[in-house]
Amino acid sequence: MEKHRLVRPQTVKLLWCAFLVILALTVAADLAVTHVPHFGVDGSFAFHAWFGFLACAILIVAVKGLGAILGRPENYYGTRDD
Repeated sequence: MEKHRLVRPQTVKLLWCAFLVILALTVAADLAVTHVPHFGVDGSFAFHAWFGFLACAILIVAVKGLGAILGRPENYYGTRDD
């Protein structure tokens, strides 16, 4: 059986390249925008890019920790033999 086109290695590589190009263009477009900083640091170059990345990374770490605390064991509902 043939793999779905979105999970083929060449498609995954193409998608990564496309996403990186879009990210680079978005960060480069930051040069064309006049910023009005409210807190000082939010006027720095590519602030929104690194702030978004940092926020996502913090959320992932928080959810992993929450999953470790609230997670159930794999056999919580019993086995198929029950």
